[in-house]
Amino acid sequence: MNTKITLKEKIGYGFGDMASSMFWKIFGMYSLFFYTDVFGITAAAAGTMFLVARVWDSFFDLFVGILADRTKTRWGRYRPYLLWFAIPFSVMGVITFFVPSFGATGKLVYAYITYSLMMIVYSLINVPYASLLGVMSADSQERNVLSSYRMSFAFIGSFITFMLLQPLVDAYAELFDSGSINQIQAVTNVVNESTINTSGIGWTLGVASIGIICSILFFFCFKWTRERVEPINEEENTSVKQDLKNLFSNAPWWILVGTGLAALLFNAVRDGVAIYYFRDYVQINYRVPLTGWDITTVYFLVGQAANLVGVILAPILSSKYGKKRTYMIAIAGAGVFSAIFYFIPNSLAWILLLQTVISLCAGYVLPLLWSMYADIVDYQELKTNRRASGLIFSSSSMSQKLGWALGAALTGWILSIFKYNPEIIQQSADTIFGERLMISIIPSICCIIAFFGMMAYPLTEKKVKEIAAQLDAKRIKTE
Repeated sequence: MNTKITLKEKIGYGFGDMASSMFWKIFGMYSLFFYTDVFGITAAAAGTMFLVARVWDSFFDLFVGILADRTKTRWGRYRPYLLWFAIPFSVMGVITFFVPSFGATGKLVYAYITYSLMMIVYSLINVPYASLLGVMSADSQERNVLSSYRMSFAFIGSFITFMLLQPLVDAYAELFDSGSINQIQAVTNVVNESTINTSGIGWTLGVASIGIICSILFFFCFKWTRERVEPINEEENTSVKQDLKNLFSNAPWWILVGTGLAALLFNAVRDGVAIYYFRDYVQINYRVPLTGWDITTVYFLVGQAANLVGVILAPILSSKYGKKRTYMIAIAGAGVFSAIFYFIPNSLAWILLLQTVISLCAGYVLPLLWSMYADIVDYQELKTNRRASGLIFSSSSMSQKLGWALGAALTGWILSIFKYNPEIIQQSADTIFGERLMISIIPSICCIIAFFGMMAYPLTEKKVKEIAAQLDAKRIKTE
């Protein structure tokens, strides 16, 4: 089955991850700062909450995958979830970034409940969305292109979030909570630090504005995509136990989950500490004229632009050199330059140069990972005669959440170990040392793990093509 996907459908599919990424970047890059400096809980407490909420929710992804595989509607198995949960996705995000007038214990309970519910809703829309890749086309290279569109639009979404969030928070704070602006400005007159606003109402309404865009994008993703690939063996009462047994005995799946986990840890730790790194170590008090962006936002935007270039080039290079080899070169480059990041001078030019190179390398990695998961769906179907797209792609979402959970938890814990204190203006030398490690050396170690994991991955380009040909032959026989 080699159905050519139209440009409109590729864009529609990209819209889905554009929406997910717009919120995911808020949670990945701003949530720790939000919980420590806006919401009002400690870095250690926030880190533990991230770990607890995301770890159990990661396994909830498997349930969603099993559920989606057994869903049957006139729209297909996976597309309906985009329609059903587009609005709850955005509403839950707004509730999560609301600051209630509770005491310390009440705030912590509220944070655990709302953050956990947000992750559940994220699973209910993102796992089926990811599973679409396995049923839109049976052609491996076509799926590679779809994966590239997905990641390209994801980085565009991230770019939009970075462009809009800080100005929106500032604008809403000035409109509804002008005292917080004056307070921030007073502090920045004393020391060159990040001027990210700490207004609760500013954050709530800023996230709400982005949430509206997310819901619209999910609706278009639902409307413009189609499911085409049907399983060879359509069973009405397939065993969940057997599906899980097949998954856990799938060696390439284990390797890809571990490799993806390490790669996501790399991103999570670097991104999570960036705000603290710029405020406490770099200390450049500058805003881009007309935009209101501070230097941290510029750093994020440069990274996303470089990521996008890597994503666009990924299918071109992988078609020439293969997914596995391209992945290994990219993750090795990210690791080497991340280690170098620790030794560069405290100079904005050096920081942005290294951020560009690191992000370019990292941009190759994620689209290749998602495309490889689609190959694993084929591999398992050939082995077991059962196409469990939802379950396998839910495991990719599970590794993503585990990576971000461990990364966010590590960031909070390490900040706590190095005595980070949100109530003081100038952090200690030990705290700044810890922040520098988290943006350079620690992510580099994650890249080393991912590199050696990919060395053991057995599904080469030749093997993937052989699997696709055998599946096509089986489908012809069953028609």
